[in-house]
Amino acid sequence: MSSVALPAVAAAPPAKAKPPIRQMAGLAGIFLAAMMAGLNNRVGALALADVRGALGFGLDDASWLNTAYAAGELIAMPFSAWFAITLSIRRFNLWMLGVCVGLAAAMPLIRDLDLLLAMRFLQGVAGGTTIPLLMMAALKFLPPSIRLHGLALYALTATFAPNLSTWLAGRWTDGMFDWRWVYWQVVPLGALAASLVAWGLPRDEVQAGRFREANWFGMACGVPALGLIVIALDQGVRLDWFQSPLITVSLVAGLALLALFLLTEWYHPAPFVKLQILGRRNLGLGFTLFLLLLVVLTSGSLLPAHYLGNLQGYRALQVAPIALIIALPQLVLGSAVALLLYLKWVDARGVLAAGLALIAGACFSGMQLTADWNRDQFVIAQTLHAFGQPMAVVSMLFLATSVVQPHEGAHVSGLINTLRAFGSLAGAALVTQFMTLRGRFHAEMLLDQAAIATHSITDAPSPAQLMGIVGRQSLVLSVGDAYLVLGVLALLLIPVALKLTYVPAPNPSPTSAAPSTPSSSPSQE
Repeated sequence: MSSVALPAVAAAPPAKAKPPIRQMAGLAGIFLAAMMAGLNNRVGALALADVRGALGFGLDDASWLNTAYAAGELIAMPFSAWFAITLSIRRFNLWMLGVCVGLAAAMPLIRDLDLLLAMRFLQGVAGGTTIPLLMMAALKFLPPSIRLHGLALYALTATFAPNLSTWLAGRWTDGMFDWRWVYWQVVPLGALAASLVAWGLPRDEVQAGRFREANWFGMACGVPALGLIVIALDQGVRLDWFQSPLITVSLVAGLALLALFLLTEWYHPAPFVKLQILGRRNLGLGFTLFLLLLVVLTSGSLLPAHYLGNLQGYRALQVAPIALIIALPQLVLGSAVALLLYLKWVDARGVLAAGLALIAGACFSGMQLTADWNRDQFVIAQTLHAFGQPMAVVSMLFLATSVVQPHEGAHVSGLINTLRAFGSLAGAALVTQFMTLRGRFHAEMLLDQAAIATHSITDAPSPAQLMGIVGRQSLVLSVGDAYLVLGVLALLLIPVALKLTYVPAPNPSPTSAAPSTPSSSPSQE
């Protein structure tokens, strides 16, 4: 009897597959840190006009505050996971939170633009390191039974934070009439995140030997490359792209250095980002899909805010209700999509395609806008976005990361977060430039038609009135064109989504697999 029973006991799965309470608290701290970084970036951009007015900065000079933060954020993302493994997630996250919170507390007291730019850049570096750690921790620590919920939390950084930022920016500038909270808002959130991380994550040792193995030459190329690319993307519309020597040099030099960085990473035995994993179909194709999806998602935030702000004169607090239509449901819908993906009969590719179809429907609904629209007319489009975004993002993350082993989470998190930051910047730049060009085209066409029409009517508008009418209508038409293009792009992504390799639903049983332990060996990292 005993000879039969002993093998059965030995083969039994671990009795405890769920992460302990302290580890979950640490993961919650990492999640709050990532959300803090996302809000810090977006709220600062939305409230820039109020910050500029309070400090007396010019429009052109103050625009570099956004660029400085975005550059620091993108620079940090490819290297964040490597430093977290080397120094330990707990130690590295606490250091970066301390830098971010300390700078946030001091920045409203600074009146020198150059110093403020330097502080904003450093804060971007510190904040940019926190976002990749969320996906890295979710892939490393969470068992399959709850890993999809971890990915749903990460998806909130792309769906919840950008839309909540509109309400927060309006609350600080128009609700409390204190622009300093644009920066101070991260202090309590960062302190709470640091407390959870400090209590919940283990005190792992520093792996000093990794410093001798790293691709430092590649990093020396990658850091300026990413910074120069951000300058080109963020300032390109304002400086008219290749009409500006600064943009031209930044883009050419940035792309050349980026190519050198990627080349050294490919052949280096211990790269910061393992590019070879992109050869897996669901990663290579899925990350391309994610990059384009981020461009499409600008239709839910950038386009309504651009229309209402420029045509109807809305401020952030007035735009906030339609942004919250997308933001608030994400707190529930992300986990609801995760639960859906656990069903054995559900194909994640179909959920992804359905999410893209809903986003396309939102774009085609917004395309019907006229000069008489206010925020009430955007409700249908924003509601479709609210359901479509989590379906698309969570499903895409599941399909891509399902081909990744837990110890590869560091490489995946660096790649996908770099693409997320780059896609958001590139999407905003491309859509804004497209609307600028289409606005000029429509203005010229309308002026030509007006010149013909004024000869046949007796009560023609004055030149000032005519320019006002043309300006309003050209803006409406350019936003409608952007909705159309983004809607078509969303539809074109559906066949791409269906080309991804089928991944069966994970086993939701908590005893199906044990989580990776936080104190894994360096070779596993």
